[in-house]
Amino acid sequence: MASSLDEQILRAAKEIVVKFIETGRVSPSAFPDTFKSIYATLEETVKKPAGGAEEKEAAGPEKASS
Repeated sequence: MASSLDEQILRAAKEIVVKFIETGRVSPSAFPDTFKSIYATLEETVKKPAGGAEEKEAAGPEKASS
């Protein structure tokens, strides 16, 4: 059985893809690939370990592009 967090991620991904289809940014035929990509991004963002930003800062500042 899916956890509450998984269900929330699933619902959010669906809503985002539906909005993209309604606004014409995504065609219905592209739904499977677009949904997988959005779901994976949401899941990675929500489930990443706490302190992810702190770990980046500890690694050192990023080089500024010229």
